[in-house]
Amino acid sequence: MKKIILSTALALSLIAASVPAHAAESHPIIMDGVAITSDVQPEMKNGRTMVPLRVISENLGAVVDWSGSEVTITRNDIKVTLQLNSSTAVKDGKTLQLDAKPYIHNNRTLVPLRFIAETFGCTVNYSKSTVTVDTAPLIINGVKVTTLQYEYHMVIGGYRQQLSGKRYNEEIYALFESNKGAKVDAPTNYGWNDNWNTLGWYTKTGQYDFLDTAGHSVQRFDPYTLSGPSGLNGFTEEQLAGYPKVLIFDAVEGQWYMFSETALDSIAKLMNTAEQNGLLKSTEL
Repeated sequence: MKKIILSTALALSLIAASVPAHAAESHPIIMDGVAITSDVQPEMKNGRTMVPLRVISENLGAVVDWSGSEVTITRNDIKVTLQLNSSTAVKDGKTLQLDAKPYIHNNRTLVPLRFIAETFGCTVNYSKSTVTVDTAPLIINGVKVTTLQYEYHMVIGGYRQQLSGKRYNEEIYALFESNKGAKVDAPTNYGWNDNWNTLGWYTKTGQYDFLDTAGHSVQRFDPYTLSGPSGLNGFTEEQLAGYPKVLIFDAVEGQWYMFSETALDSIAKLMNTAEQNGLLKSTEL
């Protein structure tokens, strides 16, 4: 019996010794103090820290697009292109020298950590198997914003989401501000719930509240969309022609504005991406 026990212990020790050391390693990614979700972990290659491009770029508010072996990263007025297995990238027409070539691992593109810093102007670090990315805070009217709080109300209940990703918040705020159109009077009919039987009814699609470090509102935007699309409930295109499709209420100014339908879609996509990457905390109302 003793021989069997010793043999089993020896076998287990040999199995443990045969497992590569890196298999047990963990390489979390911390962005602005928040751990983000990634199906591919950072790794060391030839003395360089390589990180997953898409998940970090998207959490910095950028859009990543592929065309063949070329990838394009865009964010606001920044545009960067790079090629797999190439040691150079192009940022806004200027060539950047990379300290390691991008490559594919588990169907994900990995790039050198320094490339993230040079592209987005953020501070990056790799220490004790942890990658950290820190960005400058969003400042609105001289006040530091830490959280974007989104609320949606239903007939019964609703939910609240809080987004702490600084670059997401910055991008969403920029979309709100830059896509305000002409000032308009408040619509006659509006509210949280759809009322397609009322001509010119505007349904509130959410409430976006930018909060400071103490949780106080710094800026709030409430977007509304026109209910009763053409052909429904007897309303024709001619009847709806005088009503803008999207309006927005600036709660700080107490002013209504025309707003871009495309911008509202972009904001929704950013919120969805943040949720997929584990940056949204949700609670029921």
